Amino acid sequence: MTKIIAGRFELQDQADAAAAALARAGFASDQISIFYNSSAGQHDQTAIGGDRDQSPGAENTGLGNAAGIATGGAIGAAVGAVTAPLTGPIGAVTGAFVGGHIGQLVGAMNATKDDGGGADENRIPVRQAGMMVAVAVGEGMQDKALDALRSVGAADLEVGEGNIVAGDWADFDPVSPPHFVDQQSRTPDRPHAEGPGPV
Repeated sequence: MTKIIAGRFELQDQADAAAAALARAGFASDQISIFYNSSAGQHDQTAIGGDRDQSPGAENTGLGNAAGIATGGAIGAAVGAVTAPLTGPIGAVTGAFVGGHIGQLVGAMNATKDDGGGADENRIPVRQAGMMVAVAVGEGMQDKALDALRSVGAADLEVGEGNIVAGDWADFDPVSPPHFVDQQSRTPDRPHAEGPGPV
């Protein structure tokens, strides 16, 4: 695998201009890849569409369900037992069912991470949709590639690894978190967290 520098553009013409700028900077045309990257959630990575079988942050929801059912059921049964003189023996059973259901909902919500607002660990950088221009860079060529892409207005510059063969980034993974090069290359007013620092 080789190091790959990539940038995002809004229009095909801009992507073509970026490829030309990279060629002028000395990069071989078969090491430059131009392709369209869809919006997050629209990459058809699973059998039923979408990018993931489970949303990020939802991996602990099952545990939250179980804990909520147990806690809510116990509390509901206790409340039902206390009110048994008024509700009869069915009160404890009904209380357990209602408490378990409410507990399941609360437990699941508490176990699911908020992917947009809270702690930094919950914030996942996401590639925006657009035309991607990527180039395989050899030793000492990273700055040349970055300068060429910046000169034509690339957004969201990132660095990664992979294989570009005959102009195709064959092992590009649209779901993998991007490693953005610097704050200045990010599109303004995006709520997503930054990747690792400058490279």
